[in-house]
Amino acid sequence: MTDMRTEPTSPSSATASASPGEVIRDHIEESIRVKQALLGMTEPIERAAALLVERLKNGGRVVIFGNGGSAADSQHFAAEMVGRLEVDHGSLPVLALTTDTSILSAVANDFGYDQVFARQVNAFVRAGDVAIGISTSGGSRNVVEGLRAARALQAHTIGMVGEKGGLMAELCDHLIRVPSSRTMRIQECHLTVVHILCHAVERAFVDA
Repeated sequence: MTDMRTEPTSPSSATASASPGEVIRDHIEESIRVKQALLGMTEPIERAAALLVERLKNGGRVVIFGNGGSAADSQHFAAEMVGRLEVDHGSLPVLALTTDTSILSAVANDFGYDQVFARQVNAFVRAGDVAIGISTSGGSRNVVEGLRAARALQAHTIGMVGEKGGLMAELCDHLIRVPSSRTMRIQECHLTVVHILCHAVERAFVDA
């Protein structure tokens, strides 16, 4: 298995005298190193992909959620599954819980921001469905509460996190842990994982 230690010195630690070209090169090289270390996560990615295929083929639904850049990843995932990644695989029931501003603002106002995903999970998720939580820290309280609600409903849970795992580590049936503590590097790898999962699902439905 690939070494899961934190990546070497990041571009942010470069000297102030570094040229723009050196800074750019450092970013690219660091990104490559973390992507290579992500090879150590092939098994949990494969298991997550197999779960998604099995559940979707058997009438299950998928909900996915996160904050900020992770919200964008959630919406990206849902768009590829309702639309397509590369070929038409048919519309699949995948819902990002980050898009309805009326629900998000109402729940945040009435129950607190920690509950914005949990309330939606309770509304839309059934036993046997899949909930995917994305958080670079693994500790985003609203993502944690969303996963906790999913487990209470006997749904399957998948987590995409950084190297520490955070609170999400105990709430996920499958945890995809990016071997980095740097937010931008984690987000880059999360998007790669999103594309891998979408490709696996798409291939399963096209080849069926």
